[in-house]
Amino acid sequence: MAIKFQYNKTFLQQLNRELKVRVNALPTLIAKESALRVEVIKAKELVLQLEANIQKEMETLSDADRLWVEMSEGLVKVGKVAVIVKKIAGVKTPILEKVAFDIPRYSLVTQAAWIPDGIEILKRIAELKITLALAKKKVTILEYARKKTTQKVNLYEKVQIPEYKESVRKIKRFMEDEDNLAKSSQKILKVKLAAEAA
Repeated sequence: MAIKFQYNKTFLQQLNRELKVRVNALPTLIAKESALRVEVIKAKELVLQLEANIQKEMETLSDADRLWVEMSEGLVKVGKVAVIVKKIAGVKTPILEKVAFDIPRYSLVTQAAWIPDGIEILKRIAELKITLALAKKKVTILEYARKKTTQKVNLYEKVQIPEYKESVRKIKRFMEDEDNLAKSSQKILKVKLAAEAA
C-alpha cells in the first residue's frame, strides 16, 4: 500500500497525525493480541477438560446400558438455555448461565426406582454437552479475533508505520531542499545585485 501524498506542509501535518494515531494504537493492539492469545489457550484447555468430563461420565454409564432401556423416551428435554455474554479483551464471548429442563410428570410407582437418579445423570450430561458446545464457539470467536488483531498489529508494525515515516521523511527532505534552493537563489541574487551596483 503506497501512501499518496503531496509535497506540502498540509500533507506533512496530516501524515504526522495519522502516524501518531498508529504509533499510539500499536501498544494497545499488542496488549490485546497477547490477552487474546492467553484466553485462546485457556478456552482450549476448558474444551479439553469438558471433553474429558463427558468421556468420564459416558464411561460410568456404559456399564448400565441395559438399564437405560427402561427409561421412557422424552423423559428429559432441554427447555431454555440461558447464555450470558462476557467481553474478553473487547471480544464478546458466550458463557452458559443456566439450563432449564422440561421433565414431564411420571409415576414413581410404574417407573424403576433408579429413574430419578437417571434423570439427574442425563441432565448433568446434557449440561456438560451444552457447555462444551459454547466453549468450542468461544474458542472459534477468540481465535478469529486474535487472528484479526495479529493482522492489524503486523499491518501497523511492518507496513503502515514504516511507510508513513518514509513519506514524512521524503516530504521533509523535499521541503528542506526547496528551502535551501530558495536561500541559495537569494544569496546568488544578492551577490549579482551587489556586483551590478558596484
